Amino acid sequence: MEIHKGLDGVVVSETKISSIVENQLLFAGFNIDDLVAENVQYEEVIYLLWYLRIPTNQELADFKQDLAVQMSISETIVTCLKIQTRQNLHPMSVLRSTISLLGVFDPNAEETDLISTYKQSIALQAKMPTIIAAYARLRKGLDPIEPKAELSIAANFLYMLTGTEPDEIQITAMNQALVLHADHDLNASTFTARVCASTLSDVYSCITAAIGSLKGPLHGGANERVFDMLTEINAGNLSVEEYLNQKLDRKEKVMGFGHRVYKTEDPRKKHLKKLAKELSALTQKEQWYFLSCQVERYLKDKKGLIPNVDFYSATVYHCLDIDSDLFTLIFAMSRVSGWLGHIHEQKEEDCLIRPRSHYVGPKHLSYSKIDTELQSGGMEA
Repeated sequence: MEIHKGLDGVVVSETKISSIVENQLLFAGFNIDDLVAENVQYEEVIYLLWYLRIPTNQELADFKQDLAVQMSISETIVTCLKIQTRQNLHPMSVLRSTISLLGVFDPNAEETDLISTYKQSIALQAKMPTIIAAYARLRKGLDPIEPKAELSIAANFLYMLTGTEPDEIQITAMNQALVLHADHDLNASTFTARVCASTLSDVYSCITAAIGSLKGPLHGGANERVFDMLTEINAGNLSVEEYLNQKLDRKEKVMGFGHRVYKTEDPRKKHLKKLAKELSALTQKEQWYFLSCQVERYLKDKKGLIPNVDFYSATVYHCLDIDSDLFTLIFAMSRVSGWLGHIHEQKEEDCLIRPRSHYVGPKHLSYSKIDTELQSGGMEA
């Protein structure tokens, strides 16, 4: 059997949800450059990823209403979040466990008909921003803030995080970040969700599995590590060049650089870099943007490495006053839209994902029965 480490270059399914064509990212055929240029609402992108078409005005209004109705979380979930703030847990572990609990408390979690599946999907999509914002406040000793039905997902998240309604610039930045992270071909977490869905498991289990995959620093967790790196450079006595050379000499990975698919440029990077520049200027945090540019230039000239979606998103989220250990949760808050679309598509395909592996261990060993008396004597000794 031919081996493709990490399934590199292997096509395992067909999809109509998103694609990477000639270094461009398309959502159901629409170029993300156009979606960002038109400042398309994240809610519209969710609808696009689920139904593979742009909604009418009435369909979008009804869809947003369905989301608004489901945004609040119960006191039981809040209590569970409070308990988790007392533990030494990574926020992604808290999100993973809490999403799983949503399935425990949903009496219809095991139902697989279209209406039940839609309700489960809406609940997951709508509640994730509320869960993240509530946890962010609870761990600081603050009470959670109820979402406002009239606000968008982007605006609501920032409002629930701070208690102050964000301005249009902040809303636009948050909305565009959510759009850019909404889906991305068959990435690791999406593949995890599809593998789980291929077994006909429930939607909550599929999303929980995807979150576990996204947590890893080689996937969604990279944006948190990017800001850790920028903080180390900013606080240390080494120049950008000295810091990066030491890192490269130790053969350590530089988070936020390189991509399995893109070899010239990640098409999402330019939008996030523009947002980082604008937000850092507005918030007087330009040093993070300039520092990021220095890192980008040096690694491109030194190693030919290109930034990916994680690199400039770290500065964007920092300028929105989001704690760095929450960055990957924001990724999940956006990517859940794509996960849900892929889960439904995989279930319609009705094909169990079950690859093979190439065995390289010993063969044809002879088995010798264990001497139980000798084992017993040894225990007594």
